Amino acid sequence: MSAEPAGAPGAETPDPRTVIRTRGYAVLLVMVAALGVPVSAAAFGFLALVHELEDLTYEDLPHALGFAGTPSWWPVPLLAVAGLLTALTIRHLPGTGGHRPAEGFVNTGAPTAAQLPGVALAALASLGLGAVLGPEAPLIALGGGLAAYAARLLKPGIAPSASAMVAAAGSFAAVSALLGSPLLGAFLLMEASGLAGMMLGLVLVPGLLASGIGSLIFIGMGSWTGLGTYSLTLPHVPHTPDPGVAEFGWALVLGAAAALVGTGVKRLSLSLQEWVEQRRVIATVAMGLTVGVLALLYAESTGRNASEVLYSGQSALGGLLAEDATYAVGSLLVLIACKALAYAASLSAFRGGPIFPSMFLGAAGGLALSHLPGLNATAGFAMGVGAMCVAMLRLPMTSVLLATLLLGSEGVTVMPLVIVSVVVSYVLVLRLERPDAASTAPR
Repeated sequence: MSAEPAGAPGAETPDPRTVIRTRGYAVLLVMVAALGVPVSAAAFGFLALVHELEDLTYEDLPHALGFAGTPSWWPVPLLAVAGLLTALTIRHLPGTGGHRPAEGFVNTGAPTAAQLPGVALAALASLGLGAVLGPEAPLIALGGGLAAYAARLLKPGIAPSASAMVAAAGSFAAVSALLGSPLLGAFLLMEASGLAGMMLGLVLVPGLLASGIGSLIFIGMGSWTGLGTYSLTLPHVPHTPDPGVAEFGWALVLGAAAALVGTGVKRLSLSLQEWVEQRRVIATVAMGLTVGVLALLYAESTGRNASEVLYSGQSALGGLLAEDATYAVGSLLVLIACKALAYAASLSAFRGGPIFPSMFLGAAGGLALSHLPGLNATAGFAMGVGAMCVAMLRLPMTSVLLATLLLGSEGVTVMPLVIVSVVVSYVLVLRLERPDAASTAPR
């Protein structure tokens, strides 16, 4: 195989058909299949640990301290501790805790072995203690870094191009079941990578293999441990009728609204990030306190649980749709405002991924608008998810698939509406994007 990764400056791009026929490529597939098992198991363990930390710090610890339930003010000190631990990890461990989530879903390559502890610890401190971020970005980094490190141990002379493919496959394996489908996880990485043509197929085959193995490992470990798979699923999706003219009109409105909100969150997070990086420890603690106060304000003003503002929102999506009737429009609007501001603060200072909070924000916005005439709740939910995802990720195909595959059979019905809302949001976001940000946006 080539000594340089495809697309590297000065490197000759190999013929993918020739590469696939080589013995080295077959060996690479065997290595990927073998590494997919431990990498997927490590990813499952990471997600289980995050889940246990959430329960321990938000529910078990207040009970242990003598409280009858979790006080509404509890997120304030909890997020301050999260900010302190995250900041110290970013400052003192190699790798700055992984990529900056405010800069979007960017493929920055696999971290080195020395950087892996920092990525894991920063993510655990952020996600386990309530920052409004998802686990997908740390999982992708950890999966890629572990796979690349293991490949170099097994084959010290491995070519950089082969090592990069193994790292990509490790990322596929780590995120395989998180989004509800190994194919969706593979598509996310595929679109975010910017690969195209036959070179995409060259990298995608080992990635799909690792993704399939990873999904099986997640299912097996979830059954064996009784912990579940930590996969994105909705337990109950209300039926939605075929789209009408009014709902296509709402698709335009939702797409435009998501573009405006998403652009606002993005710009605010980037501005805050610049301030945070000048005074890392004190500013990260301040951002943690901000998230905690926003959760407190939501709980006190609506009478609902502060945890709805905290965390990624992945596990709360199903309840949000199934219990839509229990939310007053005012409560949904307060939730959207507090979650959006907490999301921007978390993006600026903590470590995690941008996907799940954007899905939750879009879903809440779609449900709020569904209280108006002409918009079904399920359709509003799906369009909001797709439109807000593309506003934050700039990945239109992935955003459509996230919003529709999540709904199962109902997703087919609402897919035309989701496509319209995603396209409107994507085009408006690109028009609203600042020129300096456009040069660094993921392709």
